[in-house]
Amino acid sequence: MHIVLYKPDIPQNTAAIIRLGACLNLNIHLIEPCGFNLNDSRFKRVVMDYASLCKVVKHNDFETFKKKYRNSRIVLMTTKAKKLYHKFKFKKNDMLLFGKESAGVPEEIHRMLKNKIKVPINKKTRSLNVAMSVAIVAAEALRQNNLLK
Repeated sequence: MHIVLYKPDIPQNTAAIIRLGACLNLNIHLIEPCGFNLNDSRFKRVVMDYASLCKVVKHNDFETFKKKYRNSRIVLMTTKAKKLYHKFKFKKNDMLLFGKESAGVPEEIHRMLKNKIKVPINKKTRSLNVAMSVAIVAAEALRQNNLLK
């Protein structure tokens, strides 16, 4: 299972997601540029020694990522989706794409991708923290594919 972060801009969230990746055997992909340096003390404080236990792949931009994984299914997590994550049938090698915390993904990426899902939330709120969204969706995807041990 693959988690893809599009230009993440909050070091603590990215670190928490990498830590989650280490714990759940997820591959983490970072589409650059990130809004912080991976040597940032806030990043290091949260990721601790888990970074070495997780496969993290960096991509220069979305086009480079898309070309490399052209045969993979990319599933966009977005508050704009109509389909709910728990009603979606995940595949073992899905690339679960999460947008930049401050802005999501550009409209051109929205238009390009067919599979879009969301976590249902209270209508009075805007969105979940990206690390929480990753944990919720990854757990369901792993459960559906019998990858939780």
